[in-house]
Amino acid sequence: MNIMINGKAQQLSAAQNISEIVSSFCKNPKHVITELNGTIIPAQAWADTKVNDGDALELVSFVGGG
Repeated sequence: MNIMINGKAQQLSAAQNISEIVSSFCKNPKHVITELNGTIIPAQAWADTKVNDGDALELVSFVGGG
């Protein structure tokens, strides 16, 4: 399955939900916002939201500093 993650093509071996993808690509999933095909998906819905071939997923994490 081929999807876009943050504008880069990624190949996944099998269909996955957003929760599985976030766990694989992000160090701290608690601070991530996801957007699937232009729609923000709340963290509570990640496990129930399947990602399909050709989808575009944006993973945005917030970093503190000062």
